[in-house]
Amino acid sequence: MPSIDSTTASRVAFTRRLAVASLVGLIVLGLAWELWLAPLREGGSWWALKVLPLTLPLAGLLKNRMYTYRWLSLLVWLYFTEGVVRATSGESALSTALAAGQTLLCLLLFVACALHVRIRLRAAGPEAVAADVAAANEAAERAAGQP
Repeated sequence: MPSIDSTTASRVAFTRRLAVASLVGLIVLGLAWELWLAPLREGGSWWALKVLPLTLPLAGLLKNRMYTYRWLSLLVWLYFTEGVVRATSGESALSTALAAGQTLLCLLLFVACALHVRIRLRAAGPEAVAADVAAANEAAERAAGQP
């Protein structure tokens, strides 16, 4: 296993901090938005439960699990879509601003996850990347073989 230089380690740490901060920001924003700031219904909305799926990857990010960064980079697009739709749907000015904030946090989270995976795979070397591709291909073949 190749050793990681200090520049690579600092980049990995930065992308990890950015991903965690963006994810926590999305959770806090979602709760505040739907419970206090601009809920769909007066007094709070059950729509606040939308943040529950975001709490699942938090442990994986804190434990620096590569798989979590990968699937979170896909999950975040659901929240991005919601942010874009609500930002352009003609809701209140506060709700539009919150939706724009959600969209920005989603973009930051995606970029952080994508860069994190790329930096770590590059640092791991070509053998690790080849093994990773082989494992992904094997999983795809297993999935395709099942009815």
